[in-house]
Amino acid sequence: MSIFTQAELAYLHGERRLARLATVGSDGMPHISPVGWSLNVAEGTIEIGGYNLEITKKFRDIARNGRAAVVIDDVLPPWQPRGVEIRGWAEARTQPRPLIVIHPERVVGWGLDTHRMGVQNSRDVVSV
Repeated sequence: MSIFTQAELAYLHGERRLARLATVGSDGMPHISPVGWSLNVAEGTIEIGGYNLEITKKFRDIARNGRAAVVIDDVLPPWQPRGVEIRGWAEARTQPRPLIVIHPERVVGWGLDTHRMGVQNSRDVVSV
């Protein structure tokens, strides 16, 4: 059973490939980066790869403190924002290739089940 709702899964399986990853630096300052991502359905995780990922600030931040959040969103015309925010513990894997893996602990979705502005679905989850 997935930790994501049917509406969230349908959205995450769409054509959106750009997200924003938030980490916290060693100085306590937030760091946000645009990233490519994919959904690992079997693990219920978000995976982030990239060119020379292992030498990036985001990779170092996650290796140091193991926390991250990612937002995957878009806007349909004329003005219908929708998206999913996933917060949780994260891994900075080096093998078999550099990869950031986010294990959801909190999921916030908006604009996916309804067209009313401001309606969101927020919940704590347990990764499978």
